[in-house]
Amino acid sequence: VQLQASGGGLVKEGGSLRLSCVASGSVLSITSMSWFRQAPGKEREWVAIITRSGRPTYADSVKGRFTISRDNAKNTVSLQMNSLKPEDTAVYYCNVVQLLMSYWGHGTKVTVSS
Repeated sequence: VQLQASGGGLVKEGGSLRLSCVASGSVLSITSMSWFRQAPGKEREWVAIITRSGRPTYADSVKGRFTISRDNAKNTVSLQMNSLKPEDTAVYYCNVVQLLMSYWGHGTKVTVSS
């Protein structure tokens, strides 16, 4: 399974961005789809997850500001990010789990200026 993330960029504090990630290759039955992020000098952290049935869960740091969604027919997962803060600056990675195996994309960079 290959993952291609897109949608990152530079945005001012309070702005919005929408990230997307499409899975291709040997896609059979993806269970969970998630977003993680890694800020400069920090460890990668989990941001949000959505189950195959569409149930989302969020990290406390983004709850109420970010919305994760997925389209099972298109094998895509999106992350709508609103009210962005400088501390949201990071490289964002999508992750999917299929048949108990975890797959990662290359990441898309998000920079929020104050």
